Amino acid sequence: MMQSAARLARQAGSVAGATMIAAALLLPVGAHAQAQNGLSNLFGGIFSGQNPAPAQPAPGAPTGAPPWSGEDGASGHPLMTAAAIREAAGNFNNCVAAMWPDAARRNITQENFQRFTAGLSPDLRIMDLMDSQPEFTKSIWAYLDILVNDNRLATGREILAKYKAQFDATEKASGVDRYIIASIWGIESNYSTQMGDRSVLQSTATLACIGRRQAYFKDEFLSALEILNRGDLRPEQLRGSWAGAFGPTQFMPTAFKRFAVDGDGDGRRDVVDNPTDLIASTANNLKKDGWQAGQTWGFEVVVPQGFNYMLADRAKAMTIAQWEKLGLKRATGQAFPHPAEKAYLLAPAGAQGPGFLMLQNYRVIMKYNPAEAYALAIGHFADRLRGGHPFVQPWPRQERELSRTERLELQQLLAQRGFYKGTPDGQFGGQTREALRHFQASIGVPADGFASSDVLDRLRGR
Repeated sequence: MMQSAARLARQAGSVAGATMIAAALLLPVGAHAQAQNGLSNLFGGIFSGQNPAPAQPAPGAPTGAPPWSGEDGASGHPLMTAAAIREAAGNFNNCVAAMWPDAARRNITQENFQRFTAGLSPDLRIMDLMDSQPEFTKSIWAYLDILVNDNRLATGREILAKYKAQFDATEKASGVDRYIIASIWGIESNYSTQMGDRSVLQSTATLACIGRRQAYFKDEFLSALEILNRGDLRPEQLRGSWAGAFGPTQFMPTAFKRFAVDGDGDGRRDVVDNPTDLIASTANNLKKDGWQAGQTWGFEVVVPQGFNYMLADRAKAMTIAQWEKLGLKRATGQAFPHPAEKAYLLAPAGAQGPGFLMLQNYRVIMKYNPAEAYALAIGHFADRLRGGHPFVQPWPRQERELSRTERLELQQLLAQRGFYKGTPDGQFGGQTREALRHFQASIGVPADGFASSDVLDRLRGR
């Protein structure tokens, strides 16, 4: 529901805490804003050229939120230097006022523009959160352990029973699986208990005027104003993550504009407090992104020994029948229901862990949040809500996660050997995995793209 740029940043500061792990686990953030839930705010006496005293949290920041560090951002972007941040913060009021003509073109009244922007101040803590690069990450199995747990499953089943009529109607109208909707609700906000408590207007206004993603967040800020101008939500409802995601299933303002629907016909699209609108809007998002009714998201598979893991690539989809000829079988021992369906192989823990054949609906979940661990958690959580069992094959829990310093070193060593063409940043995505596979193939070990400590040692020449 968020665009990829907004999702990861959103996830990086997710109120759910567990979702925060996804950003570090997976693909680099484009903003993955990013995307990937909420972040925090700050503000204070920051306009002098001197290093400021610790600032007070901005209005709208959660109680006890720390102030901006006053330091350059880790990205190294010129708009993320401390001096650039201070300069932009000093021009914040002028920046917001200058957006009035754009707001007018969106049919926002001048009265509402002035009303909703009055008293806005920048939340500079967001600059730290936007560029945060955690030293340690969680493994995919630790991430799944946190999100797919008995307490959350029990609550999910209660939600499915409580709102059965709404799920029935939405599933009939959209073809989107109720368990996937309930899974997103549970993982994004722990069933409305952890939605974020920052002002979406303040967060998006800050990002529209300060930092390295101003053009992107200007659209989010103006879209938030449109939501309030139309009356779909009240200002006190429009609270969420530092990146502007709000509500139980974490809509960005622009995603709300595209996908939110008035499920009960009351004239408002309330995805925060109205379960009918929430369920219908989340389903509409998935449907418009290409959800295939009546189909699952993928299958856990047993990958045979000696398998060519160079084939484990999103770009290398084949029919399930073709994968079967290569020796892949369902971990449950059941037959695949539709051998002609196309799928790609995901091996998130390499040759030591389970494999998964991913179908079109997994790609749709990836559009909702472009993080593999997130999409796998959503699909698995939905299956468990439906009555399914835990994954059959074990994860390589003996493996330790590399620190950010080690991840940077791994990318640098791959680059020195000519395998990695990107800029080392300590964040692993498809490009790093591809480079790892080619290095592994060159030394005669399974080319599974898994960044283990053993692979790092081999790159070091040990």
